[in-house]
Amino acid sequence: MDDMSPSPSASPYVIRGSVSLPEAELMWRFTRSSGPGGQHVNTSDTQVELRFDLAATDALPEVWKERALERLGGTGRLVGGGVVVVRASDHRSQWRNREAAATRMAALLAEATAPLPRPRRKKKVPRGVNERRLRHKKQRGDLKRGRSGRDW
Repeated sequence: MDDMSPSPSASPYVIRGSVSLPEAELMWRFTRSSGPGGQHVNTSDTQVELRFDLAATDALPEVWKERALERLGGTGRLVGGGVVVVRASDHRSQWRNREAAATRMAALLAEATAPLPRPRRKKKVPRGVNERRLRHKKQRGDLKRGRSGRDW
């Protein structure tokens, strides 16, 4: 079963706040998983590939969309003009792999659309901090100098 079809499940995957992944825009593809599983692995399409057209969606605010496209552009996550692809083959059941892929997609988009943290403002080191550090260094040096047996 190598077809692309919309998901029949109705659980929303929240990206952030009230914004969630629209089920109608998620494209699912199922293929045979590699790895252990005995005879079961040869007969079932358990690997899940989830695609989301980030460039064409109206579910995300425009600012978020631009930010996500910019951040995901160099990571290899985007294919063919702004489509985000996530694969899951961790579990032996297709249903659990679907859940894992949708959760990963929501987490990936949440991270990619998050605003940058505020830049750190440099502050001057207080004079007392420097004085304490230098005093401590002097004490350590005196202590070490006192260990040598030169004065005897």
